Amino acid sequence: MSVIAWVIVLVSVLALALIMWMARGSRGASVDIEALRSQLLPLDVDAFRNLVDPRERQYLHDRLPPSDFRKVHRERMLAATEYAWCAAITLQENAFRLRLQAIQTIPRLYLSIIVPAWGSVPLGLADKCDRLTRQAVILGSMQAPSRG
Repeated sequence: MSVIAWVIVLVSVLALALIMWMARGSRGASVDIEALRSQLLPLDVDAFRNLVDPRERQYLHDRLPPSDFRKVHRERMLAATEYAWCAAITLQENAFRLRLQAIQTIPRLYLSIIVPAWGSVPLGLADKCDRLTRQAVILGSMQAPSRG
């Protein structure tokens, strides 16, 4: 065999070993669900809508003295800001995780094309895409609070 053929075989074996290592590495990772749940901040879209509702603002403006209204309004807007940051950060983090999982899945899909018996395709990717889409819809509904 020529040197070029040996180089091609060597590169192919190394690529296959890398693909198998990536596929095995994602299966072996353990996730502490309780630790992740403790980091979650609930996002109550109805509460956010109430905070930014112009009718609610007007109601408070009409019934509170100006100094009390400014104080309450400032607190409500700070709370609404926290909701918006929480929603955006959660969406970004989940999109990043989804991208990482997709990057790990692609070599496994190619491996499945080459050797169907070796390729184990993760089933959770579609569910994560669906969850991310729902989170984006929730964030979009926060931008139009008058819509239900």
